[in-house]
Amino acid sequence: MRVIAKLDVKPPYVVKPVHFEGLRKIGEPAELARQYYEQGADEIFYVDIVASLYRREILFDEIRRASADIFVPFAVGGGIRSLDDISRMFHSGADKVTLNTHAVQQEPDLIDRAARTFGSQAIVINVEAKRWDGWWECYTDCGRERSGKDVMPWIREAEQRGAGEILVQSVDCDGRRAGFDIELISQVKNSVSVPVVAASGAGSLGDIVAMARKARPDAVAVSSVLHYGLCSIQDIKNALKDGE
Repeated sequence: MRVIAKLDVKPPYVVKPVHFEGLRKIGEPAELARQYYEQGADEIFYVDIVASLYRREILFDEIRRASADIFVPFAVGGGIRSLDDISRMFHSGADKVTLNTHAVQQEPDLIDRAARTFGSQAIVINVEAKRWDGWWECYTDCGRERSGKDVMPWIREAEQRGAGEILVQSVDCDGRRAGFDIELISQVKNSVSVPVVAASGAGSLGDIVAMARKARPDAVAVSSVLHYGLCSIQDIKNALKDGE
C-alpha cells in the first residue's frame, strides 16, 4: 500500500484544519514536502484548500517551490477550472492533478477532456464526503458547500469520464485523529475499479492498520500524524507490513 503525505495548503503555509475548519499553521510546503520525501513517502499530495473557496488564481510559483526538491509523484489540486490550468500545473512540477469543486459544481466534462488530453493516470478526483442517513454527500470548497450529489454515483460517473484515481476524504473525520470512516472507504473501493486513496482520520498507527485491513484501499494519505510527529512515514510502512 502506498503511503502518501498530504499537505493542506493555505499559501504560504501548510495548515491543518479540523472538519476542514479552524486552520492551524504547520510549516512551509517546500520544507515539509522535502522532509516527507526524505522519510520515504511514495507520493506527495499538495492541496490548496482555499483557491476555489476564494475564487482566486492558482499560485503556480508556490507549486514550483514545493515540487523542486522531491522525486516522487507530486499531485496538486485546488482552484482548477480549465485544461490550461492543468497544463500549467504540469509545467510547474505536478505529475497529477486533483479535481473537485469546479467538476462537481459546474463542469463535470472537464474530467473527460483532461483524461483525453493528459491521460487518466494524471487525473485524480478529490471527494469530500459528509455522511447523512444512509448516504454520503459530495461537498466542495474545502468541505463547506453542499452539492446534493451522492458520492457513490458521482465516483462511478467520474471513473466513466476517465478519472484514474479517487481520493476520498471524510468531512466528519477530518482532523479529529479518531479513526477513518471505514464504511465510506470500503464502499468507494467496492464501487470503482480505479485506485482509491483513503484520507481523513488517522490519529495513530492502529487507526491506519485497522482501516487498511478492513477497507483495503490502494493507498493511504496522512497529514496530522506526520505534522505533529506522532509517527514517521517509515513507521507507517512498517506497521502496515506487520499488519498484513
